[in-house]
Amino acid sequence: MLSQYSNLLLGAAFAFATTLVMSLAAAATKYTAEFISIEQIVLFQYLICTLIMLPWLGRKGIKALKTQKPGLHLARGLSGWLCFYAYYLALNEIPLGEASLLRNAAPLVVPLLVLVWLKDRMPLINWLPVIIGFIGIALVLKPEGNQFNPWHLVGVASAMLLAVSIVTTRELTLTEPTNRILFYYFSLSALFSLPLALVDWQPINPVSVPLILAISLSIWCIMWLYTKAYSYAKASVIAPISYCGVLFAGLLGWLFWQQVPDMMSIIGAVLIIGGGIGSVWLGREKN
Repeated sequence: MLSQYSNLLLGAAFAFATTLVMSLAAAATKYTAEFISIEQIVLFQYLICTLIMLPWLGRKGIKALKTQKPGLHLARGLSGWLCFYAYYLALNEIPLGEASLLRNAAPLVVPLLVLVWLKDRMPLINWLPVIIGFIGIALVLKPEGNQFNPWHLVGVASAMLLAVSIVTTRELTLTEPTNRILFYYFSLSALFSLPLALVDWQPINPVSVPLILAISLSIWCIMWLYTKAYSYAKASVIAPISYCGVLFAGLLGWLFWQQVPDMMSIIGAVLIIGGGIGSVWLGREKN
């Protein structure tokens, strides 16, 4: 019993650290976008992560990349890359807290993907939090009264793409080792990023160099912390804690950009977070 409690605390601590690092990385990305393009940030992020993987590849050899699921790796890489790209674009145009909130709506989309792709049906009661969460998204899409900001839809797209990434990663982990999944993800994402970065290339401001390095290394840090969290606790424990990232992001947006949400956004946030937690909790048996 004591060991189980200790694991629960460790899982919660790693999940909390994940949300904190992710929020700081999002704020750093929003600030860095003032100096270079989003496309360059995404490219450098994945290039540096790929370089970090090279020592592993050197030790294991090219045979470590042999896979029976190239299509699934491609889908995971494409969805993960597009998720980050959409998220960073949204960060640059809408309040930090709202971009983080919309991206964290991914648990609401996962049941839809599981139903369509894996043909795995859920009890009707499990759809209730999903519906509540989507009502919250509808409220956040109009955070300024009746004025519609299309960049919020980009934030919603990041959640949908993250859901695809979650499901494909889950499928890959059933047969593929972690480092192979990461290498394909980082290297494919770097290739996808290159054409867009070249089209919108800007001179590198020296101020942005340490920020780019910090953002890139944070991806590794986030993945390590997130993996450790799941090694100690279930998704039903980790998912509610992950929404602390929305609070961190909102606080950073208020401190550095004076972004204060209105009542409609707050109500929407409550519904999204409640729906996301409810969706994970009701589906905890399958998690």
